[in-house]
Amino acid sequence: MAADDAPCLEFMNWELETSTCNGLKQEKQLSASQRRCYSLCRRKSFAAFVASKREGGQEGESTSWCCCGQTFEEHSAIHKHVAWTHGTEIQQLTHAAYEHLLSQLEEEPETQQTDEREAEPVDISAWIPKISHISEEQLQNGPGKVLLYYRYCQVEDPHVICAWQKALCEKLHLTGKVRVATEGINGTVGGTNMATDVYIDAMCSHPLFEMDKEDFKTSDGSAGCFKDLRVGVYKEIVPMGMDPDVVSYQLAGVHLEPEEFHKEVQALLAKGDLCNDTVLLDCRNFYESKIGQFTQCLAPSIRKFSYFPDYVDQNLELFRDKKVLMYCTGGIRCERGSAYLRSKDVCKEVYQLKGGIHKYLERFPEGFYRGKLFVFDERYAISSNNDIISDCRYCGCPWDQYKLCSTKLCRQLVLSCPGCRKDACTACCPTCQTKGQAQSEASPTVPHHKEECECTEGRPRIPRDV
Repeated sequence: MAADDAPCLEFMNWELETSTCNGLKQEKQLSASQRRCYSLCRRKSFAAFVASKREGGQEGESTSWCCCGQTFEEHSAIHKHVAWTHGTEIQQLTHAAYEHLLSQLEEEPETQQTDEREAEPVDISAWIPKISHISEEQLQNGPGKVLLYYRYCQVEDPHVICAWQKALCEKLHLTGKVRVATEGINGTVGGTNMATDVYIDAMCSHPLFEMDKEDFKTSDGSAGCFKDLRVGVYKEIVPMGMDPDVVSYQLAGVHLEPEEFHKEVQALLAKGDLCNDTVLLDCRNFYESKIGQFTQCLAPSIRKFSYFPDYVDQNLELFRDKKVLMYCTGGIRCERGSAYLRSKDVCKEVYQLKGGIHKYLERFPEGFYRGKLFVFDERYAISSNNDIISDCRYCGCPWDQYKLCSTKLCRQLVLSCPGCRKDACTACCPTCQTKGQAQSEASPTVPHHKEECECTEGRPRIPRDV
């Protein structure tokens, strides 16, 4: 875009205040970070529209703009005309650009942090256990399990810890994902019982983490529950999208043991509709809470945890002067989620379930959590009770076993029962099903864009539950 096409400050400000009232009304419903993105898209859309009306402008030639059968020689004149006459078009362009920006941000893979310093060799052999007495057969075959754990602590050199974790997991033939950051470590790995036991011992022996066996959540599984092993250094050990130095785990809410949390939920349910001073808050994503949740909880319809801060910002009145009981899968999201909620200074008290749903179900398999527990591996869910709280997307019968949408490039999960899958209802929605059929008939060399369907278009990015 040429410099002359950039809207001048005076008329740009004037346009922002007068020409897109509906857009501004929509913008006021957004969080602060979303408003900044929306404002940027609006300015770019306005400038692009003006640029499309530009004529001439080669070196030595005068510049003019033609629009609606009129010719404009001055910047101020074309900007005023566009602001007065084409406000609706600008609003439509802005909305399209904003949605495109959001989709790009959602599709951007989270980047690992690289160490720009000159690497210094560090001997990690002391942290690798001696396993010469264990056969490869024991490490690779036989019954197994999946471990879930985290530890917040100060890590001076996360790249060294990353190298150790990679070497350790490879030696034990473990698969899964381990995230390391200056704020700690977060992992979920699968392997044989022998391999995972050795891994736990190695973690508990490391002086930095000061962990014990109770810090690990276990479930039946194996190395086959994950496609591969991924170990990396990141900014956060759980991606909330907030600087750990600004919203620190050290500001987290009060931790409640499963027995204490159970009593709190019991008291909440005993009051029924008369209870208006407590909120039982599910910090997970909508597809997790859809198949399992605590009775009478508030389960935000958000697609990823990085949306949680914006959800809190747009629904502060839900938490004002309330006692909040928070929970998530293993406890890690509550650490910084509760810290962010506390930073708003609106809640009376903020508590969180220590060890998450995992530890609660170990103690209360038939307690107040009903349905399946969603897990981020090839199993998708584990269960401790027989309740089915969700339905098939197509026929409405009780069903809670997820499959990936059959349409290429669509990352949505779908609840489709065996009967409906037999009838080829394997996509996340009818719109995506039609797209999938069209793609299968198209040339495999034709590139496909990110799928947009009823599932994504019909659900607001940040719901307002106030």
